Amino acid sequence: MEEKARFAVGIDVGTNFVRTVLGTVKGEEVSVIGYGEVPTEGMRRGVVKELVPPAKAIDECLAKVEGMSGVKVDRANVGINGAHIGSVKIDGMIAVGVAEHEINEDDIVRIADTAIAGKVPANRETLALVPYEYILDGQGGIREPLGMHGARLELRANVVSALTPDCENLRKVCESAAIEPHGPFEPGVVAAARAVTNSSQRENGVGVVDMGGATTSLAIFDEGELQFVGVIPIGSNDVTKDLATVLATIPDVAEEIKVRFVSAVKGETDRDIVVKRGREEFRFKRKDVEDVVEARLEEIFEGIRKMLTAAGYDRRLPEGLVLCGGGAKLRNIDMFARKQVELAARIAKPSGIIGVSEDILKPEYATAIGLMLGDNERASIDSFDGNNKAKKKQKKPKEGSLFSRIAKLFK
Repeated sequence: MEEKARFAVGIDVGTNFVRTVLGTVKGEEVSVIGYGEVPTEGMRRGVVKELVPPAKAIDECLAKVEGMSGVKVDRANVGINGAHIGSVKIDGMIAVGVAEHEINEDDIVRIADTAIAGKVPANRETLALVPYEYILDGQGGIREPLGMHGARLELRANVVSALTPDCENLRKVCESAAIEPHGPFEPGVVAAARAVTNSSQRENGVGVVDMGGATTSLAIFDEGELQFVGVIPIGSNDVTKDLATVLATIPDVAEEIKVRFVSAVKGETDRDIVVKRGREEFRFKRKDVEDVVEARLEEIFEGIRKMLTAAGYDRRLPEGLVLCGGGAKLRNIDMFARKQVELAARIAKPSGIIGVSEDILKPEYATAIGLMLGDNERASIDSFDGNNKAKKKQKKPKEGSLFSRIAKLFK
């Protein structure tokens, strides 16, 4: 019998924009059938500060996507951002019985709960638990212990968490927009990595840098697993503000200078920059602009390098950095990154999907696409028929399933 297509949805709630991508999944084939972006307000440095404006932006964005696809969206994989997101290495050990005991789902849930307990403060919510290895009766390097026999089970893992109040506020925004998140929120940079890196790169060692409007995030992958997540509260908006302040001009003009004329590499030309507004003409010295941009970019990449050092990966990523987000559109930003962090660097281009417009094969859509791909990997996926109409019946994980039980630890 021919397999029916399903649909998956990713919603990236950013400081400047809400972006949504809707895709159909049939076997290994993923096709985008709807996407959109809407400017938003009420966010500061990736964190919800007002409930109504972001909810309204999600509503408007979903209206675009639903109009394009013919699909009613009420559930999605929702991204979270902000400098409150971080990761920490944890470990735990439990006795599971006699040596003949067969490791079951109860044991996996219990070891996860034990490892997290006391490692994540009460005011933080666990977003993801990434096992590095299980150790069974002293035998390490085990990726999947289910079905094995042993008496003592240990776990080494990475846990990603965020401040509970910020998670709750984002949850209220989703509720106001009539959107139910599929499981825990996912850090935007982790989702982006799914869209712009492959398994070989993640195995060798790669860093993904999401250069947003108000934050810059880093996710490090090595040996196929997520090793580190960190966020600094500086983004491309700060470049615009610096230009507006130093050049004594309005933010709209500063933004046009950044988008149209700025290069991350100095000295390409010495011609003055001219911006016209109706009959009015604004003229700026190229060196003044370059000095402002360079100073702020140095601060951003100094922050990235500090995170690389803290994680133990300074100049130690064979696959280098992959730059995504709106800030990655700055001309020659990859060359600047290479020089500052002494690693290979490239601009991200989402891959692994078909039937898409060039409009979304851009760095700023990497997170929304990655969230959509991640939504397909989660247990709760709506079925979808060939006429682009959502079926009412939901395929939800069983209450006792391993997915649902571990997910309860993330509340």
